[in-house]
Amino acid sequence: MGLGVGLRAVKRRSLARVSMAMAVAVGLALTGACGGGGGSGDDSLTVGVLLPGGGASRFGQFDRPLIEKKLKELCPDCPPATVAATAEPAVQRQQLDAMITKGVDVLIVAAVDPKALRSSVEAADRADIPVVAYDRLAQGPISGYVTFDGEIVGRLQAEALLEAMGDKADGGQIVMMNGATTDPNAGWFKRGALSVLEGKVKIGKSYDTVGWRPENAYVNMTGAIAALGAGDIDGVLAANDSLAGAVVSAFSASAVSPPPPVTGQDADLAAVQRILQGDQYMTIYKPYKPAADAAAEMAVALGRGETVDSIATGTVDSPTTEDIPAVLLPSVSVTAGNIEDTLVKDGMYTVDQICTAKFRSACDKAGLTG
Repeated sequence: MGLGVGLRAVKRRSLARVSMAMAVAVGLALTGACGGGGGSGDDSLTVGVLLPGGGASRFGQFDRPLIEKKLKELCPDCPPATVAATAEPAVQRQQLDAMITKGVDVLIVAAVDPKALRSSVEAADRADIPVVAYDRLAQGPISGYVTFDGEIVGRLQAEALLEAMGDKADGGQIVMMNGATTDPNAGWFKRGALSVLEGKVKIGKSYDTVGWRPENAYVNMTGAIAALGAGDIDGVLAANDSLAGAVVSAFSASAVSPPPPVTGQDADLAAVQRILQGDQYMTIYKPYKPAADAAAEMAVALGRGETVDSIATGTVDSPTTEDIPAVLLPSVSVTAGNIEDTLVKDGMYTVDQICTAKFRSACDKAGLTG
């Protein structure tokens, strides 16, 4: 879903306390009764949710339904949350401004471009509408923040990559396919990874992938293969599964099979299947339910005019705001050997979803039989 624009500080209490589709424009039609900003009665609390992706994206498949379900549990008589999704920063600003105009009570925002969204977050604050930043820390007066600890994500990716590289982990050459500099998490992931990789491997090429777009990662990886030579690339630190898929495709187009170890993040179904086939070494599983639950709990508390101190596990600083109450959640490294004990056990996927006919033999080899 870390810090090109980034977090300047992370101050944690105890982690143990933490256990769509289409973009709409300015004329976004909001459903449900809307009270004025700053909280209202339980039966009229209105929540707006803005996501950087819908449909088949991680945000559409997992985050959205989990957030909506928890909001319904916390406030069963409230109108359904108003949800908008887009990958375009300008459109997301329009969506947020439209929700302010309609007068939602509180917002949950996973920013496409945290810096670009600042003026709209400031407008929400002027309208007395609290904003909970979700997954990515938007700039401006944020009232709460829920995410996964990006340093841990980067470290887990790097540690897994070195393990997969074996003897080549000592002095081998890798490519880093990082996320977009507009996403504060991308820099966070990168710094966590570099804290493990520096001094151990040579970083032949490092790219910041514009817009997190796979097509950009494919072009960059193709260039890296041409510049370094496929046989001289011993591993790829890809920041998420979409970028990992593009990296694997670039190796395939260069007739490299199997590719060197490639990391990922988000536990996309296609990535899990690539892991079983040996085309991708690992992914990062971020249990979305605790994150969605925490964001919904913060939103309802803030919408009712309450504090989130009992929900937050620490505080973070953004480039514009200090001491934002935050929940920072841990992540899990997933390889072929622990898919069943993580993703299947937690109900993210069933064995049947993963082990279609195309992947049946790979599943049998990994002992993934249901």
